[in-house]
Amino acid sequence: MIHHLRTRRCMFVLDTNVLIHDPTALFRFQEHDIYLPMVVLEELDGIKKGASEIARNVRQASRFLDDLMADADVEEIDAGLPIEHSFHDARLRASSGRLFFQTQILDAPLPQVLAGGKADNAILGVTLALMQRFKERQIVLVSKDINMRIKATALGILAEDYENDQVLDDADLLYTGVAALPGDFWETHSQDLHAWKKEERSYYLIHGPLAEEWHANQFIHLDGDNPFEGIVRGHDASGAAMVETVINYTHPKNTVWGINARNREQSYALNLLMDPEIDFVTLLGQAGTGKTLLALASALVQTLEKNRFNEIIMTRVTVPVGEDIGFLPGTEEEKMTPWMGALMDNLEVLTHTEGGNIWERQATQDLVRSRIKIRSLNFMRGRTFLNKFLIIDEAQNLTSKQVKTLVTRAGPGTKVVCLGNIAQIDTPYLTETTSGLTFVVDRFKDWAHGGHITLVRGERSRLAEFASENL
Repeated sequence: MIHHLRTRRCMFVLDTNVLIHDPTALFRFQEHDIYLPMVVLEELDGIKKGASEIARNVRQASRFLDDLMADADVEEIDAGLPIEHSFHDARLRASSGRLFFQTQILDAPLPQVLAGGKADNAILGVTLALMQRFKERQIVLVSKDINMRIKATALGILAEDYENDQVLDDADLLYTGVAALPGDFWETHSQDLHAWKKEERSYYLIHGPLAEEWHANQFIHLDGDNPFEGIVRGHDASGAAMVETVINYTHPKNTVWGINARNREQSYALNLLMDPEIDFVTLLGQAGTGKTLLALASALVQTLEKNRFNEIIMTRVTVPVGEDIGFLPGTEEEKMTPWMGALMDNLEVLTHTEGGNIWERQATQDLVRSRIKIRSLNFMRGRTFLNKFLIIDEAQNLTSKQVKTLVTRAGPGTKVVCLGNIAQIDTPYLTETTSGLTFVVDRFKDWAHGGHITLVRGERSRLAEFASENL
């Protein structure tokens, strides 16, 4: 939202879905006023029960409203309640606006095609009435519903999306985790260059303008006659970057559970996934780029061979692409199995061995599957994972709050890997710039124990790659 650029104080009418999406929206309009129609309160009251994320958000919004109304009398409510928050959020600026509730009937004529009794139309009617009553003020309707905004615009109402949770202005600006170096890099950055070796790895301390711009665990590469590939391990007080050469996982000798990287980005991803010093990894890319396969292969090696982790836990958001198939029988793991087709497909690749009899292959599959647990997001609150390799698939369908809930489950010795494709978001009201996956990629890019790679090449098949580019 661009309300921070407004030169005069506005009144924002909030749709119900704004508070459902972000209960703290009440405190994010800075010096501007907020108006809540009575139908919004009615809708919140109707969906406050249950254990879903929506119900929890509604209850939190109701608690905020209760705190703002504490000890207020009728006259104070009519005059507008000062909006003040008591919770800590470093990114939240102080609010100086007022909160108004609808305390009297406000009605404005709507076109006959807009059916009466519908909540959206009631909100539109209240907004029109406010525009007629306060002609000197700018009245703005804020809604996450595109159709609601279209109807409002058709009626002459200024309508905007709620975008305070937007991480970036454009998804194309999202951090990729990789930086290509110019051809004259060594000439321009050779001053005060220090190099040394340690345990078969080369290290460089690089000074220069480009070095100051690099993020922690960002990969840099130089193509040409003298190719170079490295990972930035940090900066010293002078801004110089310490760069370590990467392991080339495309080479046949550097296999991970029997597989090799097929391109540069996959090799970089395996460097992050296999690094014990990196606790949080995000892999972003279109279908077929190998996100799940790479994560599973590295998890199996570190769990079964290196004993870094006790168990592999895999979870994902259960948002269907088509029609829902209804309730599923069985335990938590059995209910999640239909959603884990990607896991089963990749396990089939990883447990397939050339030669050997059927009993050996079956024994391998049973061993692998005994160390992999499938868990539902619905039961993650309050849990703590110790020495686990946690894979969160389809993370683009999570809100920033849901991602925070999951990542904060990590206890000592746990590694968290988030996989997703922000071009395939199935959750209502989430976009490429507001997805929880975008949120964590941007927030973790400067942390010394986090890493990100955007995979760009599809490796599933030539058919799948052609379809991704042309359909």
